[in-house]
Amino acid sequence: MAVKHNSEIKFKVGLDENKVPEEISWTAIDGGIDNEASKAIMISVWDHKQKDTLRMDLWTKEMPVDEMKQFFHQTLVSMADSFEKATDDAKMGATMRDFCDYFAEKLELKK
Repeated sequence: MAVKHNSEIKFKVGLDENKVPEEISWTAIDGGIDNEASKAIMISVWDHKQKDTLRMDLWTKEMPVDEMKQFFHQTLVSMADSFEKATDDAKMGATMRDFCDYFAEKLELKK
């Protein structure tokens, strides 16, 4: 199968003098995103040679703690959905979502 199209996702991170993120923006033209601001990103990349996950988590100084909690919760829910879709393991997907509900309850995210 030959590659028919390349798509790019770009992140731009503005750092202060201590290399702490001040600004984050991203562009994904194929997705209709052009230089949109963000306060946090989480990126995971699978290294198939080492069989290990490479990660990068960044957030700006302006990311409020309550939004960070919500960001983590929504990321966990998305991971449960993606896991189920990728593995067709509905039982574990449901178990992961149960944990997400527990997480939200303990952080008082659900009213």
